[in-house]
Amino acid sequence: MTHDHDHDHGHHGHQHHATHLDWAAMAPLLERQAEIHSPLYTRAAAWLGELVPAVGVRRALDVGSGPGVISTLLAEALPFAEVVAVDGSPELLERARARAEARGLAGRVSILRAELPADFDSLGEADLIWAGNSTHHIGDQRAALASFAGLLRPGGLIALVEGGLYARHLPANIGFGRPGLETRIEAAHADWFALMRAELPDSKDEADDWRALLAGAGLTPSGTRTFLTDIPAPVPAVVREGIVAHFTRLREPLSERLDAEDRASFDRLLDPADPLSVHRRTDLFMLSASTVHTARKG
Repeated sequence: MTHDHDHDHGHHGHQHHATHLDWAAMAPLLERQAEIHSPLYTRAAAWLGELVPAVGVRRALDVGSGPGVISTLLAEALPFAEVVAVDGSPELLERARARAEARGLAGRVSILRAELPADFDSLGEADLIWAGNSTHHIGDQRAALASFAGLLRPGGLIALVEGGLYARHLPANIGFGRPGLETRIEAAHADWFALMRAELPDSKDEADDWRALLAGAGLTPSGTRTFLTDIPAPVPAVVREGIVAHFTRLREPLSERLDAEDRASFDRLLDPADPLSVHRRTDLFMLSASTVHTARKG
């Protein structure tokens, strides 16, 4: 179970081939995307510092940590805390370990391989739980939140990153094909996401009312905020690389959900020789929003 800002990922194991993703192969993309969104996460961490005093956080869990970008940000924001990067992928956890070491945080950032929900008992207690786009990879989300609540120490806080707005990178009219291609890609991805959710073990069809779900887990909702990533055109090279990787990865799993004209447009968008491809066009941008739901244990 791994997180990624754009939700373009799947739960480890137990997946139909149509929704399964290779986490080791995706590691560079996940790391790049998290780095691009680091300012967003930094602002979110500062907000959490207003909700729970940093001096009071001795142990924090980054659940679905991926390559550990947010784990290190949390360690920097919480100078007295041990931060545990929790993920099911050993390859991603090794990246998290290396990232913490490179930043001089190896003494306070540790890694823990765990598959949820099976391994909830192995996580241990925490004063802060950050679950970034990872809870929706657990079939029974209501039960997962109850398990998170059981891990929180009195006064502890959970920060659940779920929802927001799908990332946009292209203008409505890209100069070829029907206008609105990215909107239709988003719709195809929503269908893929629903299938991924339905195929999870013990999957429950649950409304995404996160405040109500957190309250139902016995926690007291303590605020929701949405944080924006806004990188206008022309984007820096590192952002372009992330956008190219994003669309490249989506092309195969979503192709059967798009019509022939959109598939042709998608292929042209990914052709490095085409001046209107994502490799070369000058109007690429990145605009997205991530919503953080918080709740406290009484």
